[in-house]
Amino acid sequence: MSGAGLTFDHVHLICRDPKAVAQWFVEILGGKIGNNYEIQGAPQIHVAFDGATVIIRGQRTGESAGDKSGLQYGTDHFGLRVSQNFDAFCAALKEKGVKFTMEPTQFNPSTKIAFIESPEGINIELLHKM
Repeated sequence: MSGAGLTFDHVHLICRDPKAVAQWFVEILGGKIGNNYEIQGAPQIHVAFDGATVIIRGQRTGESAGDKSGLQYGTDHFGLRVSQNFDAFCAALKEKGVKFTMEPTQFNPSTKIAFIESPEGINIELLHKM
């Protein structure tokens, strides 16, 4: 549908320990806690970045997690753009003990990427466009 004015708003994560995951996004990646409330029996925490929001919520009553071993169709990861000094940012994350599942690399002539893993195995791409 053209003319709808769509823009990206947020990524919504479901975690066993949403408070710990939200705190990791703040301490490690520099996000800022925004809205923080309970909805349908589970905490829901908004972590804001420049132009993007990560919503982290806990398990609701009656929900159960499925087995995530092996290939999963659907969302594989989400990406956060690093606007300045990609190499220094990645080095600082390593000093903080962040697990890199793909070391920083030149993906193509104009883009560097790396993949990190947050608590609870959330796969995050870091990218820098030159």
